[in-house]
Amino acid sequence: MRLLVILALLSSVALLGSYRPFAVSDGAGHPTQGAATSSGTGLILQQSEGERRVRRPRPFSRVPMAAPSMIIKVDGRNGSSPDFFLGYEEIAPGGAIPAHSHPEYDEILIVQQGKGLATLGSQERVVTAGATIYIPPNTRVSLKNTGKQALRVFFIFPHPEMVSEYYRGMTVAEGERAVPFSAEEFAAFRARHRGHIVFDER
Repeated sequence: MRLLVILALLSSVALLGSYRPFAVSDGAGHPTQGAATSSGTGLILQQSEGERRVRRPRPFSRVPMAAPSMIIKVDGRNGSSPDFFLGYEEIAPGGAIPAHSHPEYDEILIVQQGKGLATLGSQERVVTAGATIYIPPNTRVSLKNTGKQALRVFFIFPHPEMVSEYYRGMTVAEGERAVPFSAEEFAAFRARHRGHIVFDER
């Protein structure tokens, strides 16, 4: 049953893949988040819609940010999903999702546009639009944009409560001031979320 739900979600992600600019306006030139919440009746979202978030600047770290912003599309707050977290981000040319692993659960990455180099455990492959990367628990993964345009990526997790807490803790709502992490605050944040994600800082 869970497999059928995952397949249905993947089909929905494919439908979201039609090209749209990352920014969207209300017709008067003002950016908007679009539909970001639901009372459990489901969601129909364009590519640029959802809960738009901006990552807080971090102190010196050997692990770069994958992208300065992201969109939370589905979780307990957006769509009232008890089982899934769906996010979206755009990685600039030369940028990367740094090497990391998830100790307690798996993840699925779907490349919607662009070209990149994926490393998964001992595997390394070029990926293009339509590629799927399944990441089992405790498996090291990274994804670098090797193309000349943005690498547009959807990412899916189970257990949305843990994942949502992590992503909201490291970001602010679009339009709010993104206060930089202090070194102490950032170290405490990383330690608090080691059950969700562990970065390879070698």
